[in-house]
Amino acid sequence: MTQTTLLAIDQGTTSSRAIVFSDGGKILELQQKELKLHYPHKGWVEQNPEDIWNDTLQVCRSAVKNSAKIAAIGITNQRETTILWDRETGAPVYNAIVWQDRRTADLCARLKEQGDESAVRAKTGLLLDPYFSATKIAWILDNVKGARARAERGELAFGTVDSFLLWRLTGGKVHATDATNAARTVLFNIVEQKWDGDLLRLFDVPRSLLPEVKDNVAAFGVTELFGPKLTVGGMAGDQQAALIGQACFERGMVKSTYGTGCFALMNIGETFRESQNKLLTTPAYRFDGQTAYAIEGAIFSAGSAVQWLRDGLGLLEQAAQSEALATSVEDNNGVYFVPAFTGLGAPYWRPEARGLIAGFSRESTGAHIARAVLEAQAYQTLDLMAAMEGDGGHRPAVIRADGGLTANEFVCRFLADMVERPVEIPHVTETTAWGAACLAGLQAGVFDGPEDIARTWEAARRYQPSMTPEKRQELYGGWKNAVQMLL
Repeated sequence: MTQTTLLAIDQGTTSSRAIVFSDGGKILELQQKELKLHYPHKGWVEQNPEDIWNDTLQVCRSAVKNSAKIAAIGITNQRETTILWDRETGAPVYNAIVWQDRRTADLCARLKEQGDESAVRAKTGLLLDPYFSATKIAWILDNVKGARARAERGELAFGTVDSFLLWRLTGGKVHATDATNAARTVLFNIVEQKWDGDLLRLFDVPRSLLPEVKDNVAAFGVTELFGPKLTVGGMAGDQQAALIGQACFERGMVKSTYGTGCFALMNIGETFRESQNKLLTTPAYRFDGQTAYAIEGAIFSAGSAVQWLRDGLGLLEQAAQSEALATSVEDNNGVYFVPAFTGLGAPYWRPEARGLIAGFSRESTGAHIARAVLEAQAYQTLDLMAAMEGDGGHRPAVIRADGGLTANEFVCRFLADMVERPVEIPHVTETTAWGAACLAGLQAGVFDGPEDIARTWEAARRYQPSMTPEKRQELYGGWKNAVQMLL
């Protein structure tokens, strides 16, 4: 009997990937292509939308070439990255402005000064920060010749990457997104689950630009680009997809993903609750019109800091060598690294901040810097966990961690030590893509419900905390001092 398979499109910040999974989460095919980032000015981060599309198409065609009986397609994507395109031709009007981009920091600051942030938070669960899509849309409309007039005439479409890919996959027939991606625009009211007129007026964004918002599990559209007709049956932003792939369906469960950035999400159930500690409230998923919410902590630099060790400082030939270099010294020798390459995220939210290395002495070496970069991931996560508990959330019994950095055992052990609870690494390591595949599987009837997905989850590795409270306090105190120096 032919095995039922699911195709996941995982379009990330640094690569586009297509993965074919079995219904048990086994990877049958994986194709990947690196995606180029462009930095036209300081603090600006862009990508070519045609590269995003062509790379996605290429890896998908390669992945499905030898795959039989694909039941459905799921899409997961880098969130907040903003694309506007022509509805007639499908041509982008400007480069994709990436989530890391800080060009709209001044606009966000002006809106804060006007006192608009509290109303924004009450409707969206978000802060006024260049990270999110609304100010990126406004920038394109105001800085690309003719864009605003064309948008007012209904000639342009906006989408995050999922929406742009869906448009292209369906030959321009479908302009839609899902609730988790819509929620990252600062234009979507996550309490009422609709585009919000007040927010559209605040950012001066025409309603005609916006896609239809659907559940995470839905018949989004059909593509014929890979042979037989295939339904796109699930879509979710990358962090929510990882939450689903980690089967965090119960209130209080936490997943923490260490990719380009680090993002920790705690499932808080079906009641919206605004964070009091500068975290974000966001839809975790929406099934059958019912929304489950999450408290999210967003850290902008995790794996990108390790890439900097390799590409910026030349301390490594390959990112995987960071563990050996970091463990070649006994401790950090008082060196701390705050990786604010594109600002500080939660719980500080300082877009103007830039990276800092503190505690240097004549004894400091490149190995100490490497160790400080890896240790920073645990310190940042502890900042988030403390803020989540301060918001009255549960203290999770365990952290389910995923992402490229979890291949680094030093990072996992140090993380368990700093957060004082076990860290579990799942058997299915591609949790973001697996989450997208699961959503498609729900739509196609491969899975009966979330509990069916949860049964596929199992831990491959588990790390127990072993550090003394005194040592933990000493190390974390050094981190807090370094952050205060930066602030």
